[in-house]
Amino acid sequence: MAEYHYDVVVIGAGPAGEGAAMNAAKNGKRVAVIENKGAVGGNCTHLGTIPSKALRHAVKQIITFNTNAMFRDIGEPRWFSFPRVLKNAERVISKQVKLRTQFYARNRVDLYTGTAYFADPHRIEIRGSQTSSEVLNAKNVVIATGSRPYLPADINFRHTRIYNSDTILKLSHTPRTLAIYGAGVIGSEYASIFAGLGVKVDLINPGDRLLSFLDDEISDALSYHLRNNGVLVRHNEEYESVEGDENSVVVTLKSGKKLRVDAFLWCNGRSGNTDNLGLENVGLEPNSRGQLTIDKQYRTEVEHIYAVGDVIGWPALASAAYDQGRAASSELVGDSFYRYVDDVPTGIYTIPEISSVGKTERELTDEKVPYEVGQSFFKDLARAQITGEPVGMLKILFHRDTKAILGIHCFGDQAAEIVHIGQAIMAQEGEANSLDYFINTTFNYPTMAEAYRVAALNGLNRIF
Repeated sequence: MAEYHYDVVVIGAGPAGEGAAMNAAKNGKRVAVIENKGAVGGNCTHLGTIPSKALRHAVKQIITFNTNAMFRDIGEPRWFSFPRVLKNAERVISKQVKLRTQFYARNRVDLYTGTAYFADPHRIEIRGSQTSSEVLNAKNVVIATGSRPYLPADINFRHTRIYNSDTILKLSHTPRTLAIYGAGVIGSEYASIFAGLGVKVDLINPGDRLLSFLDDEISDALSYHLRNNGVLVRHNEEYESVEGDENSVVVTLKSGKKLRVDAFLWCNGRSGNTDNLGLENVGLEPNSRGQLTIDKQYRTEVEHIYAVGDVIGWPALASAAYDQGRAASSELVGDSFYRYVDDVPTGIYTIPEISSVGKTERELTDEKVPYEVGQSFFKDLARAQITGEPVGMLKILFHRDTKAILGIHCFGDQAAEIVHIGQAIMAQEGEANSLDYFINTTFNYPTMAEAYRVAALNGLNRIF
């Protein structure tokens, strides 16, 4: 059994693992990464963020073609099957894998394929690899194994018509009707995607509103537009049973309702990938969702073992995972870039998309902060009129006395891009974080960024 020694061993080659490995390597450490998939990129590249967003983009283009009168000179509206649209996502995945593989090679990070298993706190066996048994001896370890869909035992996910948010990417036909259980970020995004393909979608929400962590006005806007696109949202509903037969799936709800659909998609919760790591051999015990507890330096209860990304829970976003991995690596190498990632913008790729950063109106009201609101509606912006994307708004929440920006909330085309302008101003210290920046800065015209000037002037008019 061959044994190799490293300064840092990273378990998982997703965003969090990549961030940790690259930073450690650039700081002169000898680094190895263990990945149980045949290619780097993690669930983000192969099962989650990249394929679902590429899928969404393709669907959005189809919607544009089918609804824009200008394209009628080219031809009639077209119907596209789910597998055909999915091919666009596969193209992007291969490009991402090629690019990220080059990162590891360029920085001389050793990649091992197989399942990591702790033999003891410093020795990690690589199981299931195609080569002979190997053991990596590590001074420091970063666990970045990600997460997978939580699957309740009373639903048969082996049935050919019952899917979860990973296996849906293997769907080989386009269902006429689909029930989605769970109206969180993933469920809402897939509801938009399938509705855009003309599928009749029932979105079953165990809660009383969509994405309750969002600003109420933005959540309400999402509900309206999902319904406007043909999605039937069922709030305060829980499943009693999900039974599939040869031709359909019957979903029985605890309220007594029964839904018969062509396919069923489970999007309710995720579990950390910690069950096959041998954590009992190092004295670590995950919580009931398979997640590891860390301190403000991303250390677990074992001082030289760190954990980052989805495996630690919130916020479970690829954007945050990169930064968490880099932060953990910065802590162990002692560079000057360490930070605890606790202020993360949301990016929700429904149709239209949503993004926000900072406080919501509800939070500011509960905290008794004297705030005011500045609004800009996309239908009034020249750029949105040109692009034919009039749905949406930008909302700036600011302190009515100091004019400091407290929250940015955006709904509509390019929302995930637009929010970063407000985020940059919010991050400034002292008086530099001010509504006045948007009032005293010239924005290109016509642009979507101009929404900040319009919203700032709207908010200024509310101060008396």
